[in-house]
Amino acid sequence: MLLEGSCHCGAVRFSVESPHPYPYQRCYCSICRKTAGGGGYAINLSGRADTLRIEGAVHKRVYHAVIDGEESPGERHFCGHCASALWVYDPRWPELVHPFASAVDTELPVPPERVHLLLESKPGWVEPEVRDCDKCFDGYPEESIAEWHERLGLVR
Repeated sequence: MLLEGSCHCGAVRFSVESPHPYPYQRCYCSICRKTAGGGGYAINLSGRADTLRIEGAVHKRVYHAVIDGEESPGERHFCGHCASALWVYDPRWPELVHPFASAVDTELPVPPERVHLLLESKPGWVEPEVRDCDKCFDGYPEESIAEWHERLGLVR
């Protein structure tokens, strides 16, 4: 599925092919929550990095989070004009790029279940909306984004 996205002000636009377009993973870590999440979490999708196309890249900026006192190699791309979170790229997994669902303009499919992860990092004011079929994890689940889509027969 082709995902097309943009920042709020329109200075940066992007597209990426995604065989795994369901916005099912809600991340409550402090980095996602503080850089991209308004409800106490952020949702990342998965795309093929070799298909990422960017218009207005000159306006894009990159943030490297500090984790346990060390700068992460993960790159959080955002618009330098309006600060919209766009995607995450990590050179440790060079074949992948993870656009934030909030930046995607393409209509996304509704997930049949959701995964709430890194709940150990959520603040007390956040009350996750957990449905009967949802799965919850204090840390990271063992199942990858690709495996989740495959298990549910949702690969596009």
